[in-house]
Amino acid sequence: MQGLKRRAFLAAGTAAVLLPALPVWAQMTFTEAEMLKDLVGEGKLPALADRLPLNPLIVTPLERVGSHGGDWNSAIVGGGSLSMLFRYQAYEPLLRYSPDWSGVVPNVAEHYEANADATEFTFRLRKGMKWSDGEPFTTEDILFWYEDIFNYEGLDDVGQNHLRSGGKKARFEAVDDVTFKVIFAAPNGLFPLRLAWANDDQTTRAPKHYLKQFHIKYNKNAEEEAKKKGASGWIQLFQREAGLVVDNEFFQNSQRPVIHAWKMTVAPGQSTDRAIAERNPFYWKVDTDGKQLPYLDRIVYQMVADPQVLLLKAMQGEIDLMDQYIATPANRAVLYDAQEQGNFGFYTLTSTETNEMVFQLNLNHPNEFKRQLYNNKDFRAALSMSLDRQAIIDTVFIGQGTVSQPALRAEDPLYNERLATQFTQYDPEGANALLDKILPNKDGEGYRLDDSGKRVTVIFEIDQARATFLDIFQLALPMFQAVGVDVQMRTMDRSLWEVRVRQGIEYDATAHRFGGNGGIAAILDPRYYIPNTTEALYAKGWQLWYRDPSSKGAVEPPQPVKDALALYDRVLGSANPDEQKKLMAEILEIAADQFYVFGICLPTDSYGVVKKDMRNVPETMPNSWGYPTPAPANPETFFKA
Repeated sequence: MQGLKRRAFLAAGTAAVLLPALPVWAQMTFTEAEMLKDLVGEGKLPALADRLPLNPLIVTPLERVGSHGGDWNSAIVGGGSLSMLFRYQAYEPLLRYSPDWSGVVPNVAEHYEANADATEFTFRLRKGMKWSDGEPFTTEDILFWYEDIFNYEGLDDVGQNHLRSGGKKARFEAVDDVTFKVIFAAPNGLFPLRLAWANDDQTTRAPKHYLKQFHIKYNKNAEEEAKKKGASGWIQLFQREAGLVVDNEFFQNSQRPVIHAWKMTVAPGQSTDRAIAERNPFYWKVDTDGKQLPYLDRIVYQMVADPQVLLLKAMQGEIDLMDQYIATPANRAVLYDAQEQGNFGFYTLTSTETNEMVFQLNLNHPNEFKRQLYNNKDFRAALSMSLDRQAIIDTVFIGQGTVSQPALRAEDPLYNERLATQFTQYDPEGANALLDKILPNKDGEGYRLDDSGKRVTVIFEIDQARATFLDIFQLALPMFQAVGVDVQMRTMDRSLWEVRVRQGIEYDATAHRFGGNGGIAAILDPRYYIPNTTEALYAKGWQLWYRDPSSKGAVEPPQPVKDALALYDRVLGSANPDEQKKLMAEILEIAADQFYVFGICLPTDSYGVVKKDMRNVPETMPNSWGYPTPAPANPETFFKA
């Protein structure tokens, strides 16, 4: 994809939807699942012809046309990060990534085009498309999101950096009930690629007919009604009902209509043992034989206490397809031996992440001493040099992995050797020498003290479901402590981690593993090279400043960081791939100078487990949140044979 010029790329993305004289769908006979036929016969559901749009999206199954029926058995670990559910059932942006991640293809929008300088994009929706409750999905919903959420004071904290260019928000204009324009103040050449990223596109997730009852603009009693429901006011209730700010809240509402293949009927939290998503009878995709998708009737998420319980369930054949929280190096041999018993096999996940684990100190910590300490590059370098990475690789990753900081891979044209290799040598003496200049005083146990004589403690707050992280920290903590820094680990349920770290600001440090290590991913998700997104957990105040200097919690970054963010604005505004690469190279040089975060090693290819009766599942998929695995591989076409 990177070799394509912008205009050629756009043409490649839209060519498939240019309608022939006699459209393919006009010659089709459409059929539906048996469970829906029964509802139609009982008068509880309109006929299929009245549920599909005029131009349904025709999806070509990977292996063959499937059959309707059956459950997809999956799991949610602990309280769970429900953002993982986007991977399975809720990836329906205007444009989506192609299965091989070579570019974008139409999805909710049946057609799109851009002007020559990438400042104006026109989208055409599918006429007759409906929400899961049968109400029409039109540009009225798009404009509701734009005017009454994205641009409404009190509700506008929804991110959406891809809708900013030239320092200004994009402008939306409706042409008719299926056509609208997105207009930027400056070129935004990456907009189509960014629109397809994971769960970024919120324009397809705001049903006006449902959400307006919670909005003060449409309901003068919204404030009073919200307080009766236990909310602090209408804004809090609206955000909870919309689920656009907190991923977990999006899936905890089984009443909100959606356009996804499956809709929550038993939401996470409504039952202690499982959550259930059932087929959407108004889903707008069909296969090449005219069968309405999805094939599978339900996705059933078992609520499991921890990764060990998940492992046992997979070994016993109770998991149909999954990789999150189970595909650890330590589990591979155990699962391999259990294949016959559990009647499952494996699929390969090709790595697109920057590192197996990225250590992130909170550079915007509200405590002044910690903020100054964590912003001292030598302090971060000393912690990095105290790690025996090869020992960690040998123990946790069974010898597989190349020592590296979070960086692009060596085979990528933008590889920066200094960024990838600095401070990776195991050098406790060098680490101590740096720390002796910063924190020279120690207590009787050899731990370093601050100026008031208090022990310097750094607590990494970690999602307890990430078994690999826990294994790494068991080895890393004594290494940090050996150079006199009292580093500790605090584990918690993922839902609490989301509140403490993803939404909070008072944590010392955390760890994560995503971000782009090359190609499309590196330009679209450079979180460890610049703090441009909420995913930059090391500098959330800086990213808030980048988005809007006047926003609550914004922290003005130092000049080199400002320079890098300005360069990224130029990347976003360029329609020239060569210019984008040149600018990214400058950003990576600044990242090497700043040394924001540090890591362990480059990820190797991973794996997932898949039951042998699950069909149309690719043998190999990119492994990325941004992709987001396995969503672009069309899970609506998975079936059991």
